[in-house]
Amino acid sequence: MIIIYGSSPLDEKKVDESYEEEYQCAKQLGFEVGLINLEEFIVNQRPDLAIKRLRKAPEREEALYRGWMLKPQEYAQLYEALASKNWYLINTPEQYQHCHYLPESYDKIKGHTPKSVWLPISELQGSPDAIQKAVLPFGEQSIMVKDYVKSRKHEWEEACYIPNAADNEHVMQVVHNLITLQGEDLNEGLVFREFVPLEFLSYHDQSGMPLSREVRVFVLDGKPVYISNYWDEGEDEVFKEVLGSFMDIAGEIQSRFFTMDFAKQEGGSWIILELGDGQVAGLPDYADALRFYEHLKIALE
Repeated sequence: MIIIYGSSPLDEKKVDESYEEEYQCAKQLGFEVGLINLEEFIVNQRPDLAIKRLRKAPEREEALYRGWMLKPQEYAQLYEALASKNWYLINTPEQYQHCHYLPESYDKIKGHTPKSVWLPISELQGSPDAIQKAVLPFGEQSIMVKDYVKSRKHEWEEACYIPNAADNEHVMQVVHNLITLQGEDLNEGLVFREFVPLEFLSYHDQSGMPLSREVRVFVLDGKPVYISNYWDEGEDEVFKEVLGSFMDIAGEIQSRFFTMDFAKQEGGSWIILELGDGQVAGLPDYADALRFYEHLKIALE
């Protein structure tokens, strides 16, 4: 297997500095690593130039991408470009989209994740009262809004959290802020989610966003390969005791390599926050990159 990273915008012979630590850890453990030029790929639409530094495999071999999020159509183009050199990404384009867009995988985690409804851009543009209709099932509950992939959680009050779903004026203002801030990066549509009080840790220093007891789990072929607390150091031993109860769900996810983000409800049980493709999911700040690649290597052997 080869692990592929984006190159530095300043020097295509070097890895993007944001992935320097991961790149060095992978090399140290004996992984073959390669670089692709994402600017040539995404901006200039030249996949042939983007992958020119990769050798051609003599026969079909697996590849794993570790880098910035790609839109599903961009991922599909990368998949095809790499296949021309006999490198096949661990997840197909369909598998990538399954975990990348919340509405695609919601039925798999429904009942274990906050209640959610979504509104495609086409419906949003076609009906002036579509948003008000979408949030009706929540009554006067507190909700959060995001696009199909990302929230603006660091603009918590302005573009993410809505205290009362029945307050139409406030709903529209927060949605407007989200759409404006996302701009061209808005992914597919809007997702409204029930706000579930989580076990509180602290407030984010800059955004004021409440930080809760959360854990990210990387899953490969239905089995957890790396577990890390999201906002604090160490490992949550209590969570590790209950993780096994979620593995039947993990086995139903239509992806080989993905993440499951969990959180502890205030005074309650653990829930699934969301899924993500494991190739574009970042390591939490307190994660041990070398340990991540050690566990990945063992799981792939």
